[in-house]
Amino acid sequence: MKKIKITVMKMAHYQDLIDKYENPIKHACNMTMGRMFIANGWEKPEGMCDSAWESMSAFVMTLAHGGEDFYDGWMKDKKAAMISCNDGFRPVSFLLETLEEDC
Repeated sequence: MKKIKITVMKMAHYQDLIDKYENPIKHACNMTMGRMFIANGWEKPEGMCDSAWESMSAFVMTLAHGGEDFYDGWMKDKKAAMISCNDGFRPVSFLLETLEEDC
């Protein structure tokens, strides 16, 4: 099984939606641009948001087991995926990349 590098690539913040619909939350997201994680299969990396992990774990597991080319050519790199967490107020985009070393 391959290790998967997960990198925070982009973060959005929709204050208008937060003001209108969200109850106040302290520390809703602790991701930072460029932060990297290494995943070993289904093991959620330490510090990874639960919601983000739920959004990406199936892709991580597929890549870790040698899967590639999601959606017939979606990504330029067949051994990668760009996945966003499911937070509609402050979505974070993560780049998943297969590393050549095994777990």
